Amino acid sequence: MEPIYLDHNATTPVDPEVVDAMLPFLYNKFGNASSVHATGRDAKVALEKAREIIAEVINCEPSELYFTSGGTESDNIAILGTAYRLWDKKRHLIVGAAEHHAVLEPAEYLAHTEGFELNFLPVDKEGFSSGDSLAALLREDTLIVSVMHANNETGTIQDIAALTAVTHDHKCLFHTDAVQSTGKVKVDVKAMGVDMASITAHKIYGPKGIGALYVRAGVKVWPLFYGGAHEKKRRPGTENVAGAVGFAKALEVALRRQESDYNKMSELADYFIDKVTDTIPDVVLNGPRKNRVPQTMNISFKGIEGESIVLALDLKGIACSSGSACTSGATEPSHVLKAMGVDPILAQGAIRFSIGRSTTRDQLDHVLSVLPEVIGKLREMSPVYSREK
Repeated sequence: MEPIYLDHNATTPVDPEVVDAMLPFLYNKFGNASSVHATGRDAKVALEKAREIIAEVINCEPSELYFTSGGTESDNIAILGTAYRLWDKKRHLIVGAAEHHAVLEPAEYLAHTEGFELNFLPVDKEGFSSGDSLAALLREDTLIVSVMHANNETGTIQDIAALTAVTHDHKCLFHTDAVQSTGKVKVDVKAMGVDMASITAHKIYGPKGIGALYVRAGVKVWPLFYGGAHEKKRRPGTENVAGAVGFAKALEVALRRQESDYNKMSELADYFIDKVTDTIPDVVLNGPRKNRVPQTMNISFKGIEGESIVLALDLKGIACSSGSACTSGATEPSHVLKAMGVDPILAQGAIRFSIGRSTTRDQLDHVLSVLPEVIGKLREMSPVYSREK
């Protein structure tokens, strides 16, 4: 059987429509969008058209959208750029306990190196945060709250509008990492009430190396580096025109397919989860069955290290993950599952299966045919599992 790719949360293949849209800007329309001659102007027109398309999808003004190299850079600009601007006025931050490291690490840098105070917004056993918990942490000197829209490991979708309402009552800024939700479910930055939002292309069949940061009109953030007037000086550097065009096309395709993709993946995910839990003992779904992006299935296999399962499945031509791709090789249990209160032994054996447009029932059936044997052999070698039994 052909290799089976179940790691779409890490990245996705580029859609053929996206490739076709990008190709002219890699060949004959290669101009620098900052150049004033005709070739440069053509590139500028394409860049701004892409900005308009993306802005319309997430319901913001094109002037509120700034291109970046991806979600990590967007998160860093939101956290660090806000902190640097309010350095002498507010020095308290709140970030979700289950955030991506692109949010956690800049916040921890500010706390450990620059003397900021940092609180983590707790999550419940399914990964949700409450407005009451947030209200208890907010202070007069809180400068920003950052809570992701859809979790990259469990798929949990937060009620961002409820959290922003509490935040704005305290006259505080709110940022959301919407990397794993944009293009998969509806993302409306105005309806959510966020001040900033990070998005990227390569999670939705677009190119790597291009993302964007929404910054609500009137909100000011400092740039992280300098050297040009690009993106209104918030993100200097020659614009990735081909990437922006590809990003816009990827979102157009995603919007067109959103309902059908959601329904298909919901059906496949429910089928897979039910089969795994019915055929293999001592397994637990981490996260909710509802209120999640259906592409994401985080399943713990008790008594085994997740990395061992990933390697064993890889030998059988099946690609999956033991957590975020950004923490590949980590030996500690996921901080996301830890924040959710998952038992450490279960957390150590967590696998993220993330499906995509190309995933079929036959592929999942093949995985289901080999998974029990893989788990059984690993458990036979596991002193932890035998001891727990």
